[in-house]
Amino acid sequence: MSVTALYPVLMTDRPAVLARFYAQLLDLEPVFEADWFVQLTGQMGFVARDHDSVPERFRGARTAGLLVTVEVEDVDAVHERAQAMALPMELTLRSENWGQRHFITADPDGTAVDVVQVIPVTSEEIAAQYVSPPSR
Repeated sequence: MSVTALYPVLMTDRPAVLARFYAQLLDLEPVFEADWFVQLTGQMGFVARDHDSVPERFRGARTAGLLVTVEVEDVDAVHERAQAMALPMELTLRSENWGQRHFITADPDGTAVDVVQVIPVTSEEIAAQYVSPPSR
């Protein structure tokens, strides 16, 4: 078996609203738009939770406990965009010793969005926990 793509599709009552949020924050473009589904460049999709393609038992599910992590090349630029959008800062922009510079905001449905840039690991203890050394 060969995986050809792996990406999140968020279930929502407002696919277009969420798609606009992520497109604006991350400078993405729509590649497919319907009233029930929107897909953006970067392989992220949004589906209406009441659509026939969503199994019945998931149609009422909400996003509690979900954290969407988006890896970017320049987290500081995305952070500036988030501030210009007046987004809530759930975790302020900071560099972590495990090799991430990131901040966490929330999308219009309340899902946590962790915007991450990979940076060098600064802790030998944490570096030893990687199965393969980080390549960036």
